Amino acid sequence: MRVEPVTLENIFVRLEPLEERHREPLRAAGEDPELWRFAVINQHGANFDAWMDDRLNATRQGPDLTFAVIDKATSAAVGSSSYLGVVLAHRRLEIGWTWYQRRCWAGAVNPSCKRLLMGHGFEALGLNRIELKLDATNTRSWNAVERLGAKYEGTFRHHMAMPDGRLRDSAYFSVLRSEWPAVKAGLDARLAAFKPSLC
Repeated sequence: MRVEPVTLENIFVRLEPLEERHREPLRAAGEDPELWRFAVINQHGANFDAWMDDRLNATRQGPDLTFAVIDKATSAAVGSSSYLGVVLAHRRLEIGWTWYQRRCWAGAVNPSCKRLLMGHGFEALGLNRIELKLDATNTRSWNAVERLGAKYEGTFRHHMAMPDGRLRDSAYFSVLRSEWPAVKAGLDARLAAFKPSLC
C-alpha cells in the first residue's frame, strides 16, 4: 500500500510531489554543506543526484512520498520532506528526510510543512500515529520537533552508521491521533504570528 501523490499548500508553502523538474532547483537549494552535517546520506555536491534518484524512485513506486518544498512568496524550492516508513495496515508513517535552506530555519517553513503533512496524515489518511526521528546530537532539530508538540519516546543507540564512521543514536518522537487537535492548535497559533513570506 502507498500514499497517493498529492499537492499540499497553505499561505506559506506548497508541497509538490517530487518530480524530475525539481532536480536543479533543489540542487541549488541544498548547496550549503551545513545542511547535511547530521544526514545519514550526505546529499551535498556529487552525492545529490544519487539522493534525488532514490527519492524519485521511491515516490514513483511507493510506499514513500517525497515532496519539494516551495516558498509561495518567491516560487523557489527551499527544501524537501517525505512520508516514509509507511505502514497503512497499522495506520502509521514517519515524516523525515527533511531539510530546508538555512535562511528558512526558525521561520514559518517547518511548522507549515509539519502542519500540512500531519494534517493530511491524520485527517485524510486516517493515521493513528506519525513518527519523527533525528540524530540525538542534533539539538536544533530536537528543539524544533519538541516545539511541534511531538512526544519524545526514547533513543535507539548506535542505530545508524554515519558517512564519517560515527555510530548515530536516533531519538524517536511521535504524535498520536488523540494528540493531533492540540498539536494542530499549537501549530496554527505559531503560524498566525508569521507574515506570508516564509523565510
